[in-house]
Amino acid sequence: MIIISIYIIFTVGGLILLKLGADGMNIAMQNGNLQIGMSYISILGFIFYIISFLLYTFYIIKHYNLSYIYPIVTGLTQILVVLAGLFIFKEHITTTGVIGIGLVILGLVLLNIK
Repeated sequence: MIIISIYIIFTVGGLILLKLGADGMNIAMQNGNLQIGMSYISILGFIFYIISFLLYTFYIIKHYNLSYIYPIVTGLTQILVVLAGLFIFKEHITTTGVIGIGLVILGLVLLNIK
């Protein structure tokens, strides 16, 4: 369960860092060359996201039932990203969004009933 928590932290952290560094990212074609500019925050976000991908690919799907673990990590990641949007980026959520989060939580609870 520790690896799953680490995976979720790196996934959500990567997404947050990518959004924080999005203003410093640019892609341009100049004289036939592709130029990509990224801030350090964006690079750190990509590193976090790559680490989460590697954890998922080489550990989580090998050691857990995919039909069980995928909905759990996806649901938790979605909830944490919405919360990050609310608290870090001051984004707003609609009533429908709140209901959706409630349904995701209900689904996670139902998945864990033995």
